[in-house]
Amino acid sequence: MREIQDSIKDSVYKLLCDRIAFYNLTDYKITETQIINKITGTTFIFKGLQEHNSGNIKSLEGIDIVWLEEAQKISKKSWEILDPTIRKAGSEIWISMNREEENDAVWKAVAANPDERTLVVKVNYTDNPFCPEEMRYLAEKCRQENPEDYEHIWLGAPVSTGSHKLIGYKMVHTATQTQLISSQSPLIIGLDVARFGDDKTVFCFRRGRLCSEFRSFAGLDNVAVANQATHYIRDLHPARIFIDAGGVGGGVVDILNDRGFKKIVRAVMFGSKALNDDRYHNRRAEMWDELRQWLNSEPAVQIPNIESLCAELCAVNKKYDSRGRLQLEEKDEIKQRLGRSPDMADALALTFAEPVYDRGEAKYAGFKENSIESLFYAASHNNKNNSW
Repeated sequence: MREIQDSIKDSVYKLLCDRIAFYNLTDYKITETQIINKITGTTFIFKGLQEHNSGNIKSLEGIDIVWLEEAQKISKKSWEILDPTIRKAGSEIWISMNREEENDAVWKAVAANPDERTLVVKVNYTDNPFCPEEMRYLAEKCRQENPEDYEHIWLGAPVSTGSHKLIGYKMVHTATQTQLISSQSPLIIGLDVARFGDDKTVFCFRRGRLCSEFRSFAGLDNVAVANQATHYIRDLHPARIFIDAGGVGGGVVDILNDRGFKKIVRAVMFGSKALNDDRYHNRRAEMWDELRQWLNSEPAVQIPNIESLCAELCAVNKKYDSRGRLQLEEKDEIKQRLGRSPDMADALALTFAEPVYDRGEAKYAGFKENSIESLFYAASHNNKNNSW
């Protein structure tokens, strides 16, 4: 099984057919969709998990062995449906993967902290006695020319931030461990409005270096979203509320403007021209890169320790357009890989849509008044650009 089975002939189907032919195993019958042993009745089937809804996947419960091929691409949603489905006595799940990210869903679920019934084996080309010399030559060439690529391509290490990831796991993890007691900075709200399906409307609340909370809602229409935003504006008095105005979000902006909140509400089009057009492909790339810089800045910043938020922040791949400007992969590509839309991460990125002047200070846990740490923090904070 794969997450997506574009072509059965590009899957392990061809490998099995080749081995059957090589060993002249005449007791196997090969069809266009299955391989059947004529003596035992054993049947190989080939499926893409995304081709099935939860009911269809659960219908596979009589299977003895599932081989998850390219398991680094399996979404969390697909794994959570498949795992409890394979429960026949003596059944097994075989997983093969070349890790892409620190937060690969199957790796985290199975291999990061394996239990007594899970066997994890790391196998590389160096363990393969049949590896041809040409492949060994290419591996060594890659090792000498680009050690980071070598670690991933040939040794199975997760992709590093420096290759195609915009935000690395380490900086996200560090931000979840920071302990900020409070912040005097003005409140900025990012609002990512649900477009359709299982997307959620998400409000993000950030004061300077402290992102304190996310609030998510499902099934709200534009008026209901605007009513929720009105409640936050009146009760919390934000300096700005940045709203994704693409799709249905534009209607929310219109309603809030009609209610007299034009000074606070800002419509943001992810695909529009960046403020720094020479550096960024569009506003979306610009906001996300501001978010990256914020996460990587000193003094430390804090975000909620929410697993789905961390996965979303680390999921975005970067590239560069024909003018050398930073560009991000499409949201639909991220959604396909994660199994959901990165709504929380987009809401946080929206809080960096425009500079908001900030004279506030954050209070960190463990800093005593007039301590060496607090003096260093104050000096560092005063030297920072106060636009966050």
